[in-house]
Amino acid sequence: MNRIALPLLLFFLLSLISCDSLFLYNPNQVTLLNGQSNLNNKNIALLPSNPPQDTLRFILMGDTQRWYDESEDFVKSANSQKGISFVLHAGDISDFGLAQELKWVDRIMSRLNVPYMTVIGNHDIIANGPDAYRKMFGPLDYSFTYGNYKFIFINTNSREYAFDGTVPNVPWLRAQLADNPEGKEMIVVGHVPPYDNDFDKKLEPEFAGLLRDNPNVNMSLYGHQHSFTDGEYYKDGVRYVVTTSMGARGYLLIKLWKGGQDINRIAF
Repeated sequence: MNRIALPLLLFFLLSLISCDSLFLYNPNQVTLLNGQSNLNNKNIALLPSNPPQDTLRFILMGDTQRWYDESEDFVKSANSQKGISFVLHAGDISDFGLAQELKWVDRIMSRLNVPYMTVIGNHDIIANGPDAYRKMFGPLDYSFTYGNYKFIFINTNSREYAFDGTVPNVPWLRAQLADNPEGKEMIVVGHVPPYDNDFDKKLEPEFAGLLRDNPNVNMSLYGHQHSFTDGEYYKDGVRYVVTTSMGARGYLLIKLWKGGQDINRIAF
């Protein structure tokens, strides 16, 4: 091939490649599918319009992270439980705070027979995680009422905010606990328990005190520690319950009724 023909051939080949066919992928970008936004409120709206009058049954699970196969098995196990109203995901939906991870987990969780709601975990706050979580699931702090109960979800991942005194948002929690005109039983849901080292020690006494001093709070639910624990940590009448990870292949089946609670550990 002569000197003139080679440059002409290269030019011809390059001309076949349009800039429109090239793309850049940013792992932190948040691109959601149709309908895959504000999922917490959408799932709350799917709750049965007639809550159980005697016993409320729901599941507490968490820390899906990269355990996708195990999460698939969890869904099968959860769907075998009778009389469940909803599933609570106690955070660490993702491992690296990526929107794609949230979408993968939602694809699995959407196969549940009942709605599911989430609280943000410390792994969900990595990188662009908070933005991805807000766009996909909604506010980091929120609440809903169902039957005789009010569930309060709060971001407790203090370490990711450098223990700057803003997380958890104690004034917001105080207002939520005070906003209970019907005297419903209230359950506070977070990812990091207040006695964990990843919780802001400066805020721990006030946080725990708010739960202790409210007569309508006697249970608080968490994940994060990848193990089951259950007890009155502060010996103040409030039951702190922690579920294990999907990697450990377990979750909690919780039953509540007026004046009573029952929690069973389920392996799958």
